[in-house]
Amino acid sequence: MTKAKKEVEVLESPFNRPDWDTYFLRIAKLVAQRSTCMRRHVGAVIIRENRILATGYNGAPNGITHCFQRKDGCLRESLKIPSGQRQELCRGLHAEQNAILQASAFGVSLKNSEIYVTHQPCVTCAKMIINAGIKRVVFLGEYPDELSIEMLNECGISYERIEID
Repeated sequence: MTKAKKEVEVLESPFNRPDWDTYFLRIAKLVAQRSTCMRRHVGAVIIRENRILATGYNGAPNGITHCFQRKDGCLRESLKIPSGQRQELCRGLHAEQNAILQASAFGVSLKNSEIYVTHQPCVTCAKMIINAGIKRVVFLGEYPDELSIEMLNECGISYERIEID
């Protein structure tokens, strides 16, 4: 005996639900509010199958004094180093780096995941994204680093810049 499949009428949602990209970019913006960087607040959210795996924001490593707490402040700012240059002089980690490290600390694989970031990844973060197995990058703001986009292209990682409210 076979049961007949019941057809159900699907109605439009009366709610103003954001699409998944908007939803995760908004979360990345919220995560960025935890940033301790004096120059730029960046947030990242790594997801797979629309589930959050890890988050990260830019700032000094655990146990290291944040620039805003130091008498001499941000070294790169005091030396007037342009954005995207001489990153080795920065005390902080990038949001993408912190999200990848958070996943690693808890044994979470990032294979075939997606990352949502408030700014385009730099080349260092792009290399980490590639090796972590992340397959898609979605970001809000641009960053002056063409090499990162070139590397993502070369590895077949899709990326797109999306504007949200």
